[in-house]
Amino acid sequence: MLRDVLGKAFRFLGYTVQYGCIAHCAFEYLGGIVVCSGPSMEPTIQNSDVVFSENLSRHFYCIRKGDIVIVKSPNDPRSNICKRVIGLEGDKVCTSNPSDFLKSHSYVPKGHVWLEGDNLRNSTDSRCYGPVPYGLIRGRICLKLWPLNDFGFLRASPNSHRFLDD
Repeated sequence: MLRDVLGKAFRFLGYTVQYGCIAHCAFEYLGGIVVCSGPSMEPTIQNSDVVFSENLSRHFYCIRKGDIVIVKSPNDPRSNICKRVIGLEGDKVCTSNPSDFLKSHSYVPKGHVWLEGDNLRNSTDSRCYGPVPYGLIRGRICLKLWPLNDFGFLRASPNSHRFLDD
């Protein structure tokens, strides 16, 4: 009797560990569902929108200008942020705020990206903390799941004029 109980307990533990490992790999390498909060990506992503983030792009270095990414916050490593990629390494980017009279530009260093929120007036982004290391990228948002009336692929940036092609 004790042998049967122990056998079932160990089998249950074995299945739990196996499925836990599968779930971990799926969320780490394939993708997951993310609830976005904050106003920085409005109007593209509203507060409490639910999106799907795929993680394969970051592993294969397939992140491009215009992609919306989930990134470990450079200011608080315990939280993630959602921003749009404005520049990749070697790109010239506008580092000033839209309201600044004199515009300043800089080049994105090797191994970094330049991130900005779509809501430029209400976003803490690379204009505040500088270029972000590529290694902090967690995934690329490719689909909005909720609200259902907005279901589908994400729209282009309302600030595409800030993408420089020099």
